[in-house]
Amino acid sequence: MLVSAGGDVPGGAAPALAALDAPMVPATPKTVPRGLIMALGVLALVALLSSGFLWQKLASIQEQLARQSADAGAQSVEARATAKQAQELARETAARVAVFEARLSEVALQRTQLEELMQSLSRSRDENLVVDIESAIRLAQQQAQLTGSVEPLLAALKSADQRVARAAQPRLTPLQRAIGRDIERIKSAAVSDTPGLLVKLDELVHLADELVPANAVAAASATGSLKRQSSETAPMWWQRSLQVLRDEARGLVRVSRIEQPEAALLSPEQSFFLRENFKLKLLNARLGLLARQLESARADLAEASLSLNKYFDASSRKTKTAATLLQQVQGQMKTLQLPRVDETLAALTTAAAGR
Repeated sequence: MLVSAGGDVPGGAAPALAALDAPMVPATPKTVPRGLIMALGVLALVALLSSGFLWQKLASIQEQLARQSADAGAQSVEARATAKQAQELARETAARVAVFEARLSEVALQRTQLEELMQSLSRSRDENLVVDIESAIRLAQQQAQLTGSVEPLLAALKSADQRVARAAQPRLTPLQRAIGRDIERIKSAAVSDTPGLLVKLDELVHLADELVPANAVAAASATGSLKRQSSETAPMWWQRSLQVLRDEARGLVRVSRIEQPEAALLSPEQSFFLRENFKLKLLNARLGLLARQLESARADLAEASLSLNKYFDASSRKTKTAATLLQQVQGQMKTLQLPRVDETLAALTTAAAGR
């Protein structure tokens, strides 16, 4: 190292310079242990063997991978072929399904048309049956109203029940139940005898001529008895004359109780028209009964009863008999109304409507 001559050397650098100026001594080589060298050799051999084994294993793995890759490629090719076949099969199946669906729709349409035809035929038969039954029942009801007997109506209902039972249609089951209920109700109903009522009305008409008005003068029965007695005992003429005068004097004044003032004002001519009017009311009631006009017949009977109680003698035996007959006829008229078959007619309407 060169140092300028005139420069000063710092104190810290003097030893370093002295060391540089000292002569260099050669270093003696150190010896490596032999065991370490053998260990390193063994390690190197083990590493070489391990690397060789790993290389061999890696080669086998590569070979296996290559074989698996080849197998996978072959399988993918097979899978592609299978997928192609599956696609073709699916297309063919879809075509067949479409054909089957078309045929199935045709069959379903034909079946629907056939069912509609069968239902139409069945409905037409049921409708004809319902119409026939309804016509028969309405005709029987008219006959029952004309005759006053429930036998035609019962016969029509029983015939309708048998026809519905032979038809064996479930939709007509409510109709059969309604017919059965109407039959039971008609059998249990109490219906008056119309011919018996007509006989009683005829008796009242014949009895009207014998009714005594409330203001009628009593018959001179005492005079007749006196005449019979005189013919038997043959009294003297002046006694007979005195008896006749006495009876005539008693007949000049008559005291009686009349509840209705109008009855006292009737003249003998008006009494005739009173009886005729009473008979006309009874005959009108009889015609109303025959025509099944029950309300009109009841009204005529009520007017006849009012006229009987108002203008005729209530203490007379004929009047009492007529009043009793009128009460019996009016009582029987209340039960003369024939039972109706509204439930059967409603069931027939429902069946005809197809519900």
